[in-house]
Amino acid sequence: MQSQHIDLLLERNPTLSVCVAEIERAFTVLRDVFRAGGKALVCGNGGSAADSDHWAGELLKGFRSTRPLSGADRATLPSNLGKRLQGGLPMIPLTSFPAVSTAIANDMSPEVVYAQLVWALGQQDDVFIGISTSGNSSNVCAAAKVARGKGLFTIALTGQSGGELAPLCGIAIRVPQSETYLVQESHLPIYHCLALMLEDEFFPPSPAVNAE
Repeated sequence: MQSQHIDLLLERNPTLSVCVAEIERAFTVLRDVFRAGGKALVCGNGGSAADSDHWAGELLKGFRSTRPLSGADRATLPSNLGKRLQGGLPMIPLTSFPAVSTAIANDMSPEVVYAQLVWALGQQDDVFIGISTSGNSSNVCAAAKVARGKGLFTIALTGQSGGELAPLCGIAIRVPQSETYLVQESHLPIYHCLALMLEDEFFPPSPAVNAE
C-alpha cells in the first residue's frame, strides 16, 4: 500500500523522483515515533506555517479514511461521542500558540519562538519537522538545533539548496525547485503522500467497524 502512494505521487509529480528515498525514510521515522507513543512537532513561516497547520490537520483526524474508533475505545466514551470521534496521530503545529508565541517574541526574541516551544514540548524520540522553502529561516533552524540537542528525530522539508536547515536534520527532503511558490507547490503533495501512508499504516480499513 505504501508503494502505491509513492507511485501515485510520482505519476502526478515526476520531478519528485529525486526525493523518494528521503520520503520513505521520513515515513519510517514518523511511523516508528507514533507507534512508540511519541509525537511530531512541525513549524514554518508564511506559507510554510500554513503547510504546518494543514499537515497536522491531515493527521489529527481522518484524511481519506473516516478512522472509526475501535470497540474498546468506544467503550470508554459516551456512545454519542464514540461514534463521532475519529482516530488521530499526534502532530502539534507550533504555529498555533499565538499567546505564548507573542510573549516569547516580546520577552525573549522572535528568533527563538519555535525553539522555546520545542524545548518545552519536545521529548527524546519525538520528531521535529521544519518546513522552509529556502532552508534559511532562522527561527526554524534554531528550533532544529534545540530538537537535535534534546534527542528528537529531525526532518527538513525544503527547497533544492537545503540552506542551513538541511544539514541540521537527520532527513532532508529537498524538492527540485528554488523559487518560493514552486517549492511550496511541491511540498503539499509530499506531505499529503506521507499522510496517506501513515493513515494506511495506523488506520487500515476495518469492514466490521465500517459496517455498523
